[in-house]
Amino acid sequence: MVDTTAVLSGVTLKNPVIPASGTFGFGEEFAQLYDLNVLGAIAVKGTTARPRFGNPTPRIAEAPDGMLNSVGLQNPGADRVVSEELPRLRRSFSGPIIANVSGFSEADYVECCEKLDASPDTAILELNVSCPNVHGGGMSFGTSPEAAASVTRAVKRAVKKPVYVKLTPNVTDIAAIARACEDAGADGICLINTLLAMRIDLRRRRPVLANVTGGLSGPAVLPVALRMVWEASAAVKVPVVGMGGVSSAEDVIEMTLAGASAVEVGAANLRDPFASKKIAEALPGVMEKLKIARLRDVVGAARGK
Repeated sequence: MVDTTAVLSGVTLKNPVIPASGTFGFGEEFAQLYDLNVLGAIAVKGTTARPRFGNPTPRIAEAPDGMLNSVGLQNPGADRVVSEELPRLRRSFSGPIIANVSGFSEADYVECCEKLDASPDTAILELNVSCPNVHGGGMSFGTSPEAAASVTRAVKRAVKKPVYVKLTPNVTDIAAIARACEDAGADGICLINTLLAMRIDLRRRRPVLANVTGGLSGPAVLPVALRMVWEASAAVKVPVVGMGGVSSAEDVIEMTLAGASAVEVGAANLRDPFASKKIAEALPGVMEKLKIARLRDVVGAARGK
């Protein structure tokens, strides 16, 4: 019997498979399809202090081996998430819930995090400083080590639960930003969010997305994500949660070998709503095949140390 458990800042997951924020809603739709308790944790839809309608349509586009999205953080706001969405998810899922938080100023992040931190249903706060689909917030905090550290520090002063900072790949030195967040008190690092990209409609000769650009996700970004997980995990001592293009149990183990303590599954959930379930259920068999008795023992093992 293999041991698939993962531990993030004292929070134990039965396995490292986590549906990524923005690809699983608040879990309600998926709870109608299968028992969510097969999953290690769930990262719920990105939440802001106040409700957001999101970007104009069209805001989804196809791409080779992936997809572009420019949803723009559509969500009902922190108050409703705390009062309705998280308790509803808790009725069908007993594992850790990761609350993903976005904002347009440090005050926004702090306000939203304080509300989600107070919820008994939240285990970890995932600070999204990496969304490429909003103006004046999100990714603008994640492209500067100083800005990322500043918002991390402000949130850490205001909350009690672990804070994991979700980083953008749209930078030249991911290690420097990861270190800055760790130095500011981050309990963990999550990466990568989507790559800034676009498509053009040949007939209209105009961008496909109303927002012009969007975030590229899916299998095409897996090698980029692995490289950045490798670099970030070498730069920090806190746990790293890897994501980006993960669509199989083998991908989960590859992320683990690169340095990830847990792994989020994103676009695969949109292509196949059973993707996270299939990955979680396949993981023990793949571990046995690769002679891995305990997954935690091979975190970062590809470094040969």
